[in-house]
Amino acid sequence: MNLKHQDSNPKFGDPRQTASGESRAWVEFEGLQTLWFNTGTLCNIECMNCYIESSPINDRLVYLTRSDVLPYLDELDTAHEAGREIGFTGGEPFMAPECLDMIEVALKRGHRALVLTNAMQPMMRPRIKGGLIKLREEYGAALTLRVSLDHYTPKHHDQERGEGAFDLTMQGLRWLAENGFQVTLAGRSLWDEEEAQARQGFAALIESLGLQIDPFNAAQLVIFPEMTMADDPPEITTACWGILDKDPSGLMCASQRMVVKRKGASETSVVACTLLPYDAEFELGKTLAQSRREVPLNHPFCASFCVLGGGSCSA
Repeated sequence: MNLKHQDSNPKFGDPRQTASGESRAWVEFEGLQTLWFNTGTLCNIECMNCYIESSPINDRLVYLTRSDVLPYLDELDTAHEAGREIGFTGGEPFMAPECLDMIEVALKRGHRALVLTNAMQPMMRPRIKGGLIKLREEYGAALTLRVSLDHYTPKHHDQERGEGAFDLTMQGLRWLAENGFQVTLAGRSLWDEEEAQARQGFAALIESLGLQIDPFNAAQLVIFPEMTMADDPPEITTACWGILDKDPSGLMCASQRMVVKRKGASETSVVACTLLPYDAEFELGKTLAQSRREVPLNHPFCASFCVLGGGSCSA
């Protein structure tokens, strides 16, 4: 899946107006609520429909380190933005050598940490398990692990992630439950299944695993809307806010930013959201201060995932 929108497509090309000449919608920055760190695009598996093409060989975003994270936490301190949600995504975050150090420093600064993981082999290494237990003992519910579980059946989950992936994730989830971690789940809507049916299916699995998750709470079980470059969603105009009865302040780019480090780059960059780490149009600078500005919705994912799909990567 190529996440750079096609130059030949007349839609989504101009940040100021749509292909039909209407005023393109944009989102004002409302203040930071979630700061994401993409720890690197390398992953232990390659999913069929990964939003950012993570895989065992994709290192377009390289591993972050504790020293990469610290300046942004310092910026939060300077801006008096305490107790924010600090998200760690990838790739698989637990493959990054300094992942535990990055999580710890965020928690130590008084923020909440949300770690997105597939709960497979990288998380289950003894060093990582031991480090996570220490963090849970010291910081408790300030640490949440959101486990990617595309479907509640092995058939569909493995269809997306590879044979045997479901069983390995079950081992990770059982370990997290037995050790008292705060866990949420992230599913996908790939199978033309009604959301109510999906939540009922997850409910039975959650109970069998002994997880303290309410499957009918959208924050505890997130079911993400789908998007592919083959989709052709309508462009979002300024008139759409009223037509759709949609508040732009609820979109990710109103209150979230993500830090990435591209392969070959000497320093990190801040991008508008978690979905568009490669597109130069959505790079907002090197610091949080530079990123605190409006974002035009000139990408298909802005329409399909955020505006029409109602999706958000934040808790």
